Amino acid sequence: MAKEKINRIGETGFNKMGSIMHISKYHSSNNIEVYFPNSNYLVKTSYNCFLSGSIKNPMDKTLFNIGYIGIGKYKVRDEFNKSTKIYSLWHSLLSRCYSKKFQIKKPTYIGCSVCEEWHNFQNFGKWCEDNYYEVKDQIMHLDKDILLKGNKIYSPETCIFVPLHINEIFTKRQNHRGNYPIGVSVFKGKFRARCNTNTGLQKTIGLFNTPEEAFTAYKKYKENYIKYVAIQYKYIIPIKLYNALMIYEVNIND
Repeated sequence: MAKEKINRIGETGFNKMGSIMHISKYHSSNNIEVYFPNSNYLVKTSYNCFLSGSIKNPMDKTLFNIGYIGIGKYKVRDEFNKSTKIYSLWHSLLSRCYSKKFQIKKPTYIGCSVCEEWHNFQNFGKWCEDNYYEVKDQIMHLDKDILLKGNKIYSPETCIFVPLHINEIFTKRQNHRGNYPIGVSVFKGKFRARCNTNTGLQKTIGLFNTPEEAFTAYKKYKENYIKYVAIQYKYIIPIKLYNALMIYEVNIND
């Protein structure tokens, strides 16, 4: 007498992230199809994986309870099982905004967030593919506040890829500033104005009697320097980045 075939179609369970799943087809214990109704996602797997809840749903928020991989062509790992460039960038982005451990080391990111659209890795991957470019011999950085000064939200509208030599102009050394305006420090009884350059050196602008005078000199030099660098890169960088650099204003409370 033939053994009666087990029919488990319709069984319901939950994966380890708490997503509900149903068995939609059952051919054998090692060949079943599981459906996630919250994401309309279907996957072939085994019954043991179903019972253990180890089946992954790409819509589960697995990164800081915010980010999810989504359904699409952008991969987490490459053929060598290393994180892809786009995934590493996305992971870093969410770490800055939602990792308390990271923010202890870099408190300037406290209060930053990622727009809801980019919680989906696939959406972020598409934006990167459409907007990424390279500048010879330079590392590219994803910047959120050159286009919109003071911005704390990473989004398609506010972010742009920037070559390192431009991004370095905007590096702020908050811990070394003290109680004086940006670009100003005390030196031999005077107020010294100095400006960071993209060469890694500081340009001394001069010594002044008041911090306000020193800041005014710093502001003028810094804004002119940003324009100078922008002109050097005019035909290499996106026009919206060039325009943002040309109108960039330095404020005393930066």
